[in-house]
Amino acid sequence: MTKTKFIFVTGGVLSSLGKGLASASIGALLEARGLKITFQKLDPYINVDPGTMNPFQHGEVYVTDDGAETDLDLGHYERYTSVKLTQKNNCTTGRIYFSVITKERRGDYLGGTVQVIPHITDEIKQCILAAADAVDVSIIEIGGTVGDIESLPFLEAIRQFQSDVGKENVLYIHLTLVPYIKTSGEVKTKPTQHSVKELRSIGIQPDILLCRTEQLLTPEMKAKIALFCNVEKEAVITAKDVESIYEVPLVFHQEGLDDRIVEKLNIWTRAPRLEAWQALHERINRLTVPVCIGIVGKYIDLKESYKSLNEALYHGGIHNDCRVILDFFDSEELEQQDPREQLAGVDGVLVPGGFGSRGVEGKMRAIQFARENQVPYFGICLGMQLAVIEFARHLAGLTGAHSTEFDPETPYPVVYLMREWFDYKDGVVRRRDELSDKGGTMRLGAYPCRLLPGSRAAQAYQQEEISERHRHRYELNLDFKKALEEKGLVFSGLSPDGILAEIIELPDHPWFLGCQFHPEFKSRPMDPHPLFREFIRASLEKSQEPKATERL
Repeated sequence: MTKTKFIFVTGGVLSSLGKGLASASIGALLEARGLKITFQKLDPYINVDPGTMNPFQHGEVYVTDDGAETDLDLGHYERYTSVKLTQKNNCTTGRIYFSVITKERRGDYLGGTVQVIPHITDEIKQCILAAADAVDVSIIEIGGTVGDIESLPFLEAIRQFQSDVGKENVLYIHLTLVPYIKTSGEVKTKPTQHSVKELRSIGIQPDILLCRTEQLLTPEMKAKIALFCNVEKEAVITAKDVESIYEVPLVFHQEGLDDRIVEKLNIWTRAPRLEAWQALHERINRLTVPVCIGIVGKYIDLKESYKSLNEALYHGGIHNDCRVILDFFDSEELEQQDPREQLAGVDGVLVPGGFGSRGVEGKMRAIQFARENQVPYFGICLGMQLAVIEFARHLAGLTGAHSTEFDPETPYPVVYLMREWFDYKDGVVRRRDELSDKGGTMRLGAYPCRLLPGSRAAQAYQQEEISERHRHRYELNLDFKKALEEKGLVFSGLSPDGILAEIIELPDHPWFLGCQFHPEFKSRPMDPHPLFREFIRASLEKSQEPKATERL
C-alpha cells in the first residue's frame, strides 16, 4: 500500500524521559545510512497549537519556515538531521477535533454519529500519511505518557495503522525508565514491565525498548526485561545518560539500535557514516575555556522555555572551541537590583524574545549596562526592540520612548503594532489590530532580509540577502529611523521593500546587535548560526581581557 516505513515512538512511566531526543537520534542514524526521513509529533493537548501557551507550561514554541508554531521537539528533529519541517509535522488533539467538527458542520458525515472511532482515529491516520509523502521512513513521536487519557485516541490510531499499511511497514519503539535505587544498589525493571503491560493492554506490542538509565544494562538485565516484556533480547537498548545530548546517536549506534531498526523493517541501507557525529563528540569533549553568557529573561525557572536558544549558544561555543556557561537572571529582580553587581561576572549579555510588560525595565537596565560597559550584547526579537527603546531614551533624547505594547500613550512609540504588512510567503497583505485573536496574528515564519554592506551582520553572514524565522506581533517604527541613525544606531537589516526593520547594531561597540527574528531556530551543532558564532567569539575575547582586579 505504501513504500514508506513508519516508526512510532511512545513513552512510559513518566514524562521528560527524552522521546524527542530519542526520535531525533533515530532520524540521525537512519539519515547517516542514506535514508530519506521525516518526523511528526502528535501532541495530546486540546490547544490547536502551542502558540498561545505559557512557556512555563509547555516550554519553547518552535517556528518552522512556513510559520507553523510547533512543539519544541521539532527543533531537536531539525538540529539532528537535514529535514525541513512544516505545519504537517506537528498535529494536536485540538487540530484533529477542529477538523472533524468542521467536517461535521459541513455535512461531510452525511448525518452519521461522529465518534472517536472511527472518525477521530481516521483523521489522525490521515495526518500521519499526509506528513510522510516521498520519504523512506517517517518517525512519529506520540506526546504524553502511556496511560494518560489524553493520548488514547492517538495510541488507538497507531494501533489501527499497522493493519492499514501492513505489519512489515510499522515499528513500535517504547521509551521507558529503568531506575537505579542507590539505597539498595539495584536497577529496577518493574516500572518498565508495568509500562509495557499498559501499552499491550491497548493492543500495541513494542518491537524495541529504549531503557533510560544511569548506567549500561547488563546482559542479564536485558534478558530479564526481554522475558517479561515479550521482546527479543537484542531489542532491549540502553538509553544511557550522557554528558552531551549530541552523544545520544553514537550511544544508540553502539547499542545496535539502527541495526535492529533496519532489520525489523527489512530495509537495505549503506553502512552508517557517523564520522561527523564522532568528530563533534570529540570536539565537545575538548572544550575547556569557559565563556559566561548572562541571559536576562522572565521564563528562567524552566530551561525548556529557551531550548533552541540554549543550544544555539552551545553551538557557537563549539565553533569557537570554548565551553559556554549560561547564567540566568530574572528580569523582574533586575528592576530592583544594580546590574553592575549582578552582571559583573558575565562575558556577554543576551535578552531573548518574550511577551508582556513584566520585567521589561529590568531587561533595559541590563541592556544599558552592556552598552555602557562595552560588554557584547545580543538582543533577539523583544531583546532588539528594548535595545532600540533604551537607545532612544538615553542617547537620542526621546524621553519616555516605549513600545505601544507596554505604554499605549508613549510620546515616542519607537515600537508599535503595524496594522498591515506584506507577507512574502503568501504574496498577500496581512492586517491586524489590538482586537485580533492572539493565535495566528503574528508575523510568523521565514521572511527575507537585505543586509547593509560592510555591517557587522553582513560580515557574519557573508551574503547580502538572508531568510530568517519570525514570531512577533510588534515592529520597530521606522518613522524614528532617521532620528536614531543621527545618534549612531545602524539599521543593518531591512525587508526588501524597506518597510520592516530586521537588524540593528552599534558600530562603536565590541559587539552590540539586535535582530527581530529568531536565529536560534536555524542553528545546528555542526553548522552554528553566524550571529551566535560571532556573539560567542566577541564574548570569548571579552573573557580574555584583564579584569579590573588583574590590572591593579
